[in-house]
Amino acid sequence: MKIFQCQACAQPAHFEADACESCECRLGYDPDLADLTAMVPAGSRWRGLADARRRYRPCANRESGGCNWLVPAGSAETFCVACRHNRVVPDLSIPWNQTRWREVEAAKRRLFYAMLRLSLPLASRREDPAGLAFDFLVDPAESYLIGPPVLTGHDNGLITLNIAEADDVERERRRTQFGEHYRTLLGHFRHEIGHYFWNVLVRADPCLEAFRAVFGDERADYGAALQRHYAHGPAEGWQETFVSTYATSHPWEDFAETWAHYMHIVDTLETASQFGVRVQPKLQAGPALHAPITLAAKVDFDPYRSPDFGRLIEAWLPLTFAMNSLNRSMGQPDLYPFRMTPATIGKLSFVHDRIYARTDATEAEAGALRAVIAGLRHPVAAPRSA
Repeated sequence: MKIFQCQACAQPAHFEADACESCECRLGYDPDLADLTAMVPAGSRWRGLADARRRYRPCANRESGGCNWLVPAGSAETFCVACRHNRVVPDLSIPWNQTRWREVEAAKRRLFYAMLRLSLPLASRREDPAGLAFDFLVDPAESYLIGPPVLTGHDNGLITLNIAEADDVERERRRTQFGEHYRTLLGHFRHEIGHYFWNVLVRADPCLEAFRAVFGDERADYGAALQRHYAHGPAEGWQETFVSTYATSHPWEDFAETWAHYMHIVDTLETASQFGVRVQPKLQAGPALHAPITLAAKVDFDPYRSPDFGRLIEAWLPLTFAMNSLNRSMGQPDLYPFRMTPATIGKLSFVHDRIYARTDATEAEAGALRAVIAGLRHPVAAPRSA
């Protein structure tokens, strides 16, 4: 995640902020600029200080959902590019629902930040029956109703999330119950969106056979695979090939878990680069330190725009060793309690290649469009680059 500042007073501001803590200027996130902008009134609209030419309206969820994203003043949309994918939200007249929904939406906007930075396709249900949509639901038992519990998952573009996951105590109970190292709202979103992008980037793509060579044959019975997983757990030695125990259950879950970790890596590296993080441990040279292994790293590049996957891993491994060491100094568990092995790195590389294959295609399409526009006799407005 980038570091943001209020353009009115230069005070640093968090991604979720809707007002500057210093000068109290109104703030909003412009996904086209990928920037948090201070705003001043301009008639019935708002003018951004990050780009004075831009005029905005707040997302319709600004008041109820705490959304700080913006909509161009001339747009017919009432919701921002993230909120317009919502299909079902809980009853917000219930304060506890609203509290949890705001936490859910905050995590979802971080997901959208990353997807937009990666130039991933984000079709809505209006554009595609299998487009991306979200249902945020409350368990029937909470309202003393009869019905099956709400399960977080993905189904043909629809991501369902039980908003109980926004309750820290309940989420920790489930993490312990399932023997997981890590369970967060953002982690749920990154995992489920991996299923969505398997459909978009792999399912009907020539890379499908390569996917099967790396992850396994997804045509294996999914229900039976999950039953075996929950009954017997992962096979011995799974850590050498999979990033998590759940990834061992089925190739679809392996891909989704790997996708989630790719997003963890890229976004955390961007944060580190924005803070100028450099890992230079004070180690004594000796025969125990093998030449190919280094604990030094300087994150001085944009991981969202790095075609060289090796560069990401070279920075990630030393950074996670340092982060885990800092956490242990505070008596906390490792911040990133996962192993990176040659097999898991190979799977992450597959995800990286699929994303960049799509990005390259999108940029080629945009370049072709610009060439057509440049060749027209009469001037027209060229599309604004992201």
